[in-house]
Amino acid sequence: MFTGIVTERGVIRRVHESEGCLTLVIKAPETARGMQRGDSVAVNGVCLTARKVGRASFSAQVMGETLSRTTLGDADRGQAVNLELPTRVFDRLGGHIVQGHVDGLGHVVRIEEGDGSHYVSIQCDADLLRYVVPKGSITLDGVSLTVVDIDRASFRVALIPHTMQVTSLGQISEGSRVNVEVDVLAKYVERLMERKH
Repeated sequence: MFTGIVTERGVIRRVHESEGCLTLVIKAPETARGMQRGDSVAVNGVCLTARKVGRASFSAQVMGETLSRTTLGDADRGQAVNLELPTRVFDRLGGHIVQGHVDGLGHVVRIEEGDGSHYVSIQCDADLLRYVVPKGSITLDGVSLTVVDIDRASFRVALIPHTMQVTSLGQISEGSRVNVEVDVLAKYVERLMERKH
Protein backbone atom coordinates (compact mmCIF):
# COMPACT_ATOMS: atom_id res chain seq x y z
CA MET A 1 0.00 0.00 0.00
CA PHE A 2 1.13 3.53 -0.81
CA THR A 3 -0.04 7.00 0.16
CA GLY A 4 0.57 9.02 -3.00
CA ILE A 5 3.25 11.14 -1.32
CA VAL A 6 6.19 11.04 -3.73
CA THR A 7 9.50 10.56 -1.95
CA GLU A 8 11.84 10.98 -4.92
CA ARG A 9 11.76 11.97 -8.56
CA GLY A 10 13.88 9.40 -10.35
CA VAL A 11 15.20 9.36 -13.90
CA ILE A 12 14.93 6.45 -16.35
CA ARG A 13 18.47 5.58 -17.40
CA ARG A 14 17.78 2.56 -19.60
CA VAL A 15 14.80 0.88 -21.27
CA HIS A 16 15.24 -2.68 -22.51
CA GLU A 17 12.50 -4.56 -24.38
CA SER A 18 12.39 -8.36 -24.45
CA GLU A 19 9.55 -10.79 -25.17
CA GLY A 20 6.79 -8.21 -24.78
CA CYS A 21 8.13 -6.84 -21.49
CA LEU A 22 10.12 -3.75 -20.64
CA THR A 23 12.92 -3.58 -18.11
CA LEU A 24 13.40 -0.10 -16.70
CA VAL A 25 16.63 0.96 -15.00
CA ILE A 26 15.88 3.98 -12.83
CA LYS A 27 18.43 6.26 -11.18
CA ALA A 28 17.09 7.04 -7.72
CA PRO A 29 19.70 7.13 -4.92
CA GLU A 30 17.27 7.77 -2.04
CA THR A 31 14.79 5.11 -3.12
CA ALA A 32 17.49 2.52 -3.86
CA ARG A 33 18.97 2.99 -0.38
CA GLY A 34 15.67 1.98 1.18
CA MET A 35 14.92 -1.13 -0.84
CA GLN A 36 16.01 -4.68 -1.54
CA ARG A 37 15.47 -7.04 -4.43
CA GLY A 38 11.83 -8.16 -4.51
CA ASP A 39 10.49 -5.03 -2.82
CA SER A 40 7.51 -3.16 -4.25
CA VAL A 41 7.93 0.37 -5.53
CA ALA A 42 5.43 2.74 -7.14
CA VAL A 43 6.73 4.18 -10.41
CA ASN A 44 4.42 6.93 -11.69
CA GLY A 45 1.71 5.30 -9.63
CA VAL A 46 2.30 1.77 -10.94
CA CYS A 47 3.27 -0.87 -8.39
CA LEU A 48 6.34 -2.73 -9.68
CA THR A 49 8.78 -5.22 -8.16
CA ALA A 50 12.49 -4.41 -7.93
CA ARG A 51 14.57 -6.98 -9.80
CA LYS A 52 18.01 -5.56 -9.05
CA VAL A 53 19.01 -2.86 -6.59
CA GLY A 54 22.27 -0.94 -6.69
CA ARG A 55 23.66 1.93 -4.63
CA ALA A 56 22.01 4.61 -6.74
CA SER A 57 19.57 2.80 -9.02
CA PHE A 58 17.22 -0.14 -9.36
CA SER A 59 15.58 -2.07 -12.19
CA ALA A 60 12.02 -3.32 -12.55
CA GLN A 61 10.22 -5.28 -15.21
CA VAL A 62 6.91 -4.10 -16.70
CA MET A 63 4.65 -6.81 -18.13
CA GLY A 64 2.57 -6.48 -21.31
CA GLU A 65 -0.75 -5.94 -19.50
CA THR A 66 0.71 -3.05 -17.52
CA LEU A 67 2.29 -1.56 -20.64
CA SER A 68 -1.08 -1.51 -22.39
CA ARG A 69 -2.96 0.09 -19.47
CA THR A 70 -0.47 2.72 -18.24
CA THR A 71 1.89 5.39 -19.52
CA LEU A 72 4.88 3.13 -18.78
CA GLY A 73 4.46 1.80 -22.32
CA ASP A 74 5.84 5.18 -23.43
CA ALA A 75 8.79 5.10 -21.00
CA ASP A 76 11.91 6.67 -22.47
CA ARG A 77 15.50 7.28 -21.42
CA GLY A 78 15.89 10.55 -19.51
CA GLN A 79 12.24 10.67 -18.45
CA ALA A 80 11.49 11.77 -14.88
CA VAL A 81 9.29 9.42 -12.84
CA ASN A 82 7.59 9.75 -9.46
CA LEU A 83 8.72 7.16 -6.90
CA GLU A 84 7.33 5.94 -3.60
CA LEU A 85 8.16 2.95 -1.44
CA PRO A 86 5.27 1.20 0.35
CA THR A 87 4.08 2.77 3.56
CA ARG A 88 4.99 1.16 6.87
CA VAL A 89 2.33 0.31 9.44
CA PHE A 90 3.32 3.17 11.73
CA ASP A 91 4.05 5.80 9.03
CA ARG A 92 1.92 8.91 8.65
CA LEU A 93 -0.78 8.54 6.03
CA GLY A 94 -0.08 11.90 4.44
CA GLY A 95 -2.07 11.36 1.26
CA HIS A 96 -4.72 8.66 0.97
CA ILE A 97 -4.81 4.88 0.48
CA VAL A 98 -3.18 4.13 -2.88
CA GLN A 99 -2.77 0.60 -4.23
CA GLY A 100 -0.51 1.27 -7.19
CA HIS A 101 -3.09 -0.38 -9.46
CA VAL A 102 -3.78 2.08 -12.24
CA ASP A 103 -7.46 2.21 -13.21
CA GLY A 104 -7.00 3.99 -16.53
CA LEU A 105 -5.48 6.87 -18.41
CA GLY A 106 -6.37 10.53 -18.33
CA HIS A 107 -5.54 13.29 -20.80
CA VAL A 108 -4.59 16.81 -19.78
CA VAL A 109 -7.00 19.09 -21.64
CA ARG A 110 -6.32 22.43 -19.95
CA ILE A 111 -3.80 24.06 -17.60
CA GLU A 112 -4.61 27.41 -16.00
CA GLU A 113 -2.73 29.51 -13.44
CA GLY A 114 -4.37 31.21 -10.50
CA ASP A 115 -3.96 31.82 -6.76
CA GLY A 116 -0.35 30.60 -6.91
CA SER A 117 -1.41 27.17 -8.20
CA HIS A 118 -1.76 25.45 -11.55
CA TYR A 119 -5.28 24.17 -12.19
CA VAL A 120 -5.14 21.07 -14.38
CA SER A 121 -8.21 19.62 -16.11
CA ILE A 122 -8.03 15.89 -16.83
CA GLN A 123 -10.37 14.15 -19.26
CA CYS A 124 -11.07 10.46 -18.67
CA ASP A 125 -13.59 7.77 -19.54
CA ALA A 126 -17.01 7.79 -17.87
CA ASP A 127 -16.24 4.47 -16.15
CA LEU A 128 -13.51 6.28 -14.16
CA LEU A 129 -15.26 9.62 -13.78
CA ARG A 130 -18.13 8.02 -11.86
CA TYR A 131 -15.75 7.44 -8.93
CA VAL A 132 -14.55 11.05 -8.83
CA VAL A 133 -16.16 13.51 -6.41
CA PRO A 134 -15.41 17.15 -5.61
CA LYS A 135 -12.97 17.42 -2.67
CA GLY A 136 -12.31 13.68 -2.94
CA SER A 137 -8.94 11.99 -3.47
CA ILE A 138 -7.42 11.02 -6.81
CA THR A 139 -3.97 9.76 -7.79
CA LEU A 140 -2.23 11.07 -10.93
CA ASP A 141 1.09 9.47 -11.87
CA GLY A 142 1.40 8.30 -8.28
CA VAL A 143 0.69 11.70 -6.71
CA SER A 144 -2.17 11.99 -4.20
CA LEU A 145 -4.29 15.02 -5.08
CA THR A 146 -7.62 16.55 -4.13
CA VAL A 147 -10.30 17.01 -6.78
CA VAL A 148 -11.33 20.66 -7.12
CA ASP A 149 -14.43 20.07 -9.26
CA ILE A 150 -15.84 17.87 -12.02
CA ASP A 151 -17.97 18.20 -15.14
CA ARG A 152 -19.46 15.66 -17.54
CA ALA A 153 -16.16 14.62 -19.14
CA SER A 154 -13.33 15.79 -16.88
CA PHE A 155 -12.18 16.71 -13.41
CA ARG A 156 -9.86 19.44 -12.18
CA VAL A 157 -7.03 19.37 -9.63
CA ALA A 158 -4.81 22.13 -8.25
CA LEU A 159 -1.04 21.67 -8.24
CA ILE A 160 0.72 23.76 -5.61
CA PRO A 161 4.29 24.97 -6.32
CA HIS A 162 5.78 22.26 -4.07
CA THR A 163 4.07 19.50 -6.08
CA MET A 164 5.20 21.10 -9.34
CA GLN A 165 8.78 21.19 -8.07
CA VAL A 166 9.20 17.72 -6.53
CA THR A 167 7.13 15.54 -8.91
CA SER A 168 7.00 14.99 -12.64
CA LEU A 169 3.60 16.72 -12.76
CA GLY A 170 5.55 19.97 -13.07
CA GLN A 171 6.50 18.85 -16.59
CA ILE A 172 3.06 17.98 -17.93
CA SER A 173 1.44 20.03 -20.67
CA GLU A 174 -1.86 20.05 -22.50
CA GLY A 175 -2.14 16.72 -24.33
CA SER A 176 -0.03 14.78 -21.78
CA ARG A 177 -1.30 11.38 -20.65
CA VAL A 178 -1.33 10.50 -16.96
CA ASN A 179 -1.96 7.33 -14.97
CA VAL A 180 -5.17 7.60 -12.96
CA GLU A 181 -6.02 5.62 -9.84
CA VAL A 182 -9.39 6.46 -8.33
CA ASP A 183 -10.10 6.22 -4.61
CA VAL A 184 -10.40 2.51 -3.79
CA LEU A 185 -13.03 3.28 -1.14
CA ALA A 186 -15.42 4.48 -3.86
CA LYS A 187 -15.06 1.18 -5.71
CA TYR A 188 -15.78 -0.84 -2.56
CA VAL A 189 -18.86 1.24 -1.77
CA GLU A 190 -20.17 0.70 -5.30
CA ARG A 191 -19.59 -3.04 -5.01
CA LEU A 192 -21.40 -3.24 -1.67
CA MET A 193 -24.34 -1.27 -3.03
CA GLU A 194 -24.58 -3.63 -6.03
CA ARG A 195 -24.89 -6.61 -3.70
CA LYS A 196 -27.84 -4.98 -1.92
CA HIS A 197 -29.90 -4.90 -5.13
